[in-house]
Amino acid sequence: MFGVIVNVITVIIGSSVGLMFKKGIPQKVSQAAMTGLGACTLYIGISGSLCGENPLILIASMVLGAISGTLLDIDGAINKFAAKVESRFKKDGSDISIAEGIISATLLFCVGSMTVTGSIQAGLTGDNSILITKAMLDLVSSMMLASSLGVGVLLSAVTVFIIQGGLVLLAHMLSPLLSTGAINEMTCVGSLLIVMIGTNLMGMTKLKVADFLPAIIFAPIIYNIVNMISQMIR
Repeated sequence: MFGVIVNVITVIIGSSVGLMFKKGIPQKVSQAAMTGLGACTLYIGISGSLCGENPLILIASMVLGAISGTLLDIDGAINKFAAKVESRFKKDGSDISIAEGIISATLLFCVGSMTVTGSIQAGLTGDNSILITKAMLDLVSSMMLASSLGVGVLLSAVTVFIIQGGLVLLAHMLSPLLSTGAINEMTCVGSLLIVMIGTNLMGMTKLKVADFLPAIIFAPIIYNIVNMISQMIR
């Protein structure tokens, strides 16, 4: 868990620094930074979405994820929690949602091969090198995110701990299911959600990205089912 703790600490430090800078940034500059951040997020999402090898897995994962996420009302649950936090932290006239900060930061910090492979490697062998490398990248990313998205990025440290810590603890159980191909499909689906976040940040859309989160879980499940069927047919 050492690598996970280091990653959480870097997110907290980076977010705190970003929040300090945010106080002196005019609204006009902040909005311009948000647009720039959205464009960068689009680039990150598009790059990661190319990891997938089977578009049908992507489509099935997104559809099933959207259906289950909508039925569970994940976006509504997160927004209810965020509303309580916003009542304490959000300043009058601010148009930045804490829920948006939590969701955006969590996806950017937790989606990708470094998160999955690093956590599993740490759980199986005790080697935290990948997670520590990722922590240094998240230190810089959290500064930029927090300066635009506010305290929600700082709160995402909790979800980073839960997701990465869970992967470390369940490494022995999950490693047979999370092959390179399965991780690539997870990264593809998660990156498409990051693209959706990018369009939200740029003001182009107002998508409920949280309702699509189950798609990330469906991706490796569908991949393994497809792989198993293809082996049976051969």
